[in-house]
Amino acid sequence: MIIRNYFYFFLIFLLCLSCSKKVIEKSTINEVNLESQMLEAYKEGLKELKAGDVLFAAKKFNEAEILFPQSEYAPKSALMAAYSYYSQNYYGDAMAELIRFLRVYPNHKDIVYAEYLLGLCYYEQIIDEKKDLESIINAKKTFSNLISKYPNTDFALDAMFKINLIDEVLAAKEMYIGRYYVDRKKWISAINRFRVVVDDYDTTIYAEEAIHRLVEVYYTIGIESEAKKYANLLGYNYQSSEWYEKSFSVFNKKYKKDILKDIKKENNSIIEKFKSLFG
Repeated sequence: MIIRNYFYFFLIFLLCLSCSKKVIEKSTINEVNLESQMLEAYKEGLKELKAGDVLFAAKKFNEAEILFPQSEYAPKSALMAAYSYYSQNYYGDAMAELIRFLRVYPNHKDIVYAEYLLGLCYYEQIIDEKKDLESIINAKKTFSNLISKYPNTDFALDAMFKINLIDEVLAAKEMYIGRYYVDRKKWISAINRFRVVVDDYDTTIYAEEAIHRLVEVYYTIGIESEAKKYANLLGYNYQSSEWYEKSFSVFNKKYKKDILKDIKKENNSIIEKFKSLFG
């Protein structure tokens, strides 16, 4: 009786082992099959991307990721789908793919490239300083985050360059609005705009003009102490600039006339010398 029980247990064990092997074999076959399909989809995506059909390429890359999500090709496929959209300026689709990539694969080795590409998507949608600021702000924020997290990369170096260009655009917008307020004699609003340029965008090409505009506005509304303060600041930093001369002429009304008189006198002297050659 005991021997018979052992025999039954042994048969059950063999059956279980046999079934287990079949399940493992079947699972292995399915995995190999899925990997094969995934690689095929990925290769097809590359082929279509090269041919210029970026929408179909992105679809194939997405398919590759879904077919075998545990594969090392899955995050690569997701990134390639984003690049496919970006390459033909489908910025909305590219950004959606990149934002998903950053959420699903936060520790992937190419994460810095994904953040950089996202920044480019925002950056390349910047039209000019008079348009909506959303793309400008998002681009600067994305590039600033990249520089903070990956400071010693080539991507960070290029991001810094692009932030400088973005600051030029932002400063231009502030100047545009400031001049608009000056034309309408809204002095306080104009001052606020010009001070933003002086305080936040002092490395841009608009800094000198912004200081000069402050000199003009403060002098116009009768606050000469502030006008002189900014004139001194302009003289200290940009004494040889045309904006310093303009600011100087705000306090010395004869300055501009004297300059013009000197130029006219010099021109007359040159003409006389020229005439003497034929005398």
